[in-house]
Amino acid sequence: MDRYPLTQVPDEVPAWPTDRGLLSQGRKGTIVLSRLTGEVPYSGAEDQGMSVRFDGRRPDEMRRLTFDGGVQKYALGSVLVAMGDTKVLCAASLEEGVPPFLKGKGQGWVTAEYGMLPASTEVRTARDGNRGRTMEIQRLIGRSLRAVTDLRGFGERTIRVDCDVIQADGGTRTAAITGGFLAVVEGFRKMKEAGQIHRLPIKDQVAAVSVGMVRGELFLDLNYAEDAAAEVDANLVMTGSGDLVEVQCTGEEGAFSREQLNQMLDLAWLGIRQIHKAQLRFLGMGRGE
Repeated sequence: MDRYPLTQVPDEVPAWPTDRGLLSQGRKGTIVLSRLTGEVPYSGAEDQGMSVRFDGRRPDEMRRLTFDGGVQKYALGSVLVAMGDTKVLCAASLEEGVPPFLKGKGQGWVTAEYGMLPASTEVRTARDGNRGRTMEIQRLIGRSLRAVTDLRGFGERTIRVDCDVIQADGGTRTAAITGGFLAVVEGFRKMKEAGQIHRLPIKDQVAAVSVGMVRGELFLDLNYAEDAAAEVDANLVMTGSGDLVEVQCTGEEGAFSREQLNQMLDLAWLGIRQIHKAQLRFLGMGRGE
């Protein structure tokens, strides 16, 4: 039995439409979800035997999530995503041509670049610091976006997604994947409007979230303080269909069991389903609150 009681699972996320009128127009504006959680009110946390976290959330409660679209005039598609105090600007650009290994194959490419602005952290981050971490994260973002993109649907072109961390409080890579997907969709919408493509080459949606074990208990969507204190730290990327794109799970202070891994997957899916619904609402494809 799962020893981490979860809140009520949200309604089913509708299947991703391959090319409907819902996908035809771009969107500017902000979608705000102030409490990404189930139906059980916070005041009942202690009664359910659930711990209260550093910032007052329940173990299975996500941070406040916002998407703000159309924030950069010259980008093909741009979204500012905020998960709690973590803020990442995601901007998609179109480049003619593909990497040499794809030339002549009739398909495109989606890639990403990731960086942290110097004042995004409490102690200034050097612009060229920690290149190993940067490369790891931007490759993860690129893999995640390609997993749901029909690379043969937009010719021999490259979509490059720049993910710039404006403020970091844990979960920057997961926020970049979640917001990067929206920037790509907005970009494809513009290409369709311009007659460059005839349909949106998107197979499914994708989002990511972190899960960690802190003081022996599983927490969803870690902030920096929780991430730093976690005995086990995981980042999970999943599609709208529930398929896994990537599982990064590390025992920072020891090993974890197969049962605990399964619990982390279940907890992550609870959060990612809610993010998927928020993405659809931002794109004008979901039910309003």
